[in-house]
Order: sequence, then structure tokens, then C-alpha cells
Amino acid sequence: MSIQVLKRYFTVEDYQKMGEVGVFKADENNELVAGEIIKMSPIGKRHAACVNRCNHLFYQILGDRILISVQNPIQLNNLSQPQPDLVLLQPRPDFYEERHPQPSDIILLIEVSDTTIDFDQQVKIPLYCQSDIQEVWLIDLNQNIVRVYRTPTANGYQSIQFFTVEQTLTLAAFPEFNININQIF
Repeated sequence: MSIQVLKRYFTVEDYQKMGEVGVFKADENNELVAGEIIKMSPIGKRHAACVNRCNHLFYQILGDRILISVQNPIQLNNLSQPQPDLVLLQPRPDFYEERHPQPSDIILLIEVSDTTIDFDQQVKIPLYCQSDIQEVWLIDLNQNIVRVYRTPTANGYQSIQFFTVEQTLTLAAFPEFNININQIF
């Protein structure tokens, strides 16, 4: 006789209420992905430095054309509220005080990955595609490459490109600016 294990999935509303009533410790870092609460890995020095470099670089290049959100929640749907490493958002006068950013607000989403590369590739990238995020960069600190995902479809991202430190790339939303990959690592 086999026993079927049932999972209980949480909604964004459930997740937010748990945070409000203190279910999570103050120093605990979690995110809601496809209805499951995922404990986030501690951020190492190289990871943090890469996020800081990207933040600085995009602010220098784009200034007030964008709002940069660092490791803050976005709401993809009723079951997912991840906290990507960096998101370039459409500017809003309220700085997203009224609601978390949603897919239509996102210009570029960046995940910096070292210890979580498999989870990011197998779970988060498909989730971002299903949510119609137009451009995602997965910065792989282990291989020093940037994987660029563009043009979401029902079968995954139509365009996946790999860039190394010797190369430059452009944002789809701002093609007039070139970014040297070596500035990220």
C-alpha cells in the first residue's frame, strides 16, 4: 500500500499574513515560489559584490529612467512572490508603496547565482517565463557567464544567449546602451 503525500500550497495573501503575525524570524529570508515557502541561501561576499556592481552600473547608465529594486519582493501571481537579486522597474511616483511590482512593471530581472544555479534554472527561470517577464539575466558566478533569456513563450524562453567576460550585451528595452560583461564580475 502506498501513501500519497499531500502538500499544502500557500497564496501570496497567506504568506504575507504569516509575515505580519511573526511566523518567520526577523532575520529569516524566505520567498514564495509556486505556493511553496523557500528558505533563501545566505548571501556570500562575491554574490553581494556582483549585485552591488549591477546596481551601480545600471544607475550610472539609466539613472531616473528606471527604478532599481534590490532583493525586494515582486508578485508574479497568486502563488509566487519571489525576491530576485535585482529588478529594473518602470518608475512609479509611489515607488511601489501601494503594491509590489508585477510582471508588467519589470524591464529586466536579474538573478545572481552561485550555490542555487540548479534551482534558478529549473524552477525560477520557467516561473519568470510563465509570468511573461520579457528579459531575465542569470549571472552564473561559478562559470563567469551571463545567461540572457528573452521572448517568453508557452514552451519557455525563445531566445537564450550566453555571454562571457570578453563580450558586451544590451538590454532589450534600452538597446542604445552596451554593457561590458567584465563590469559585472
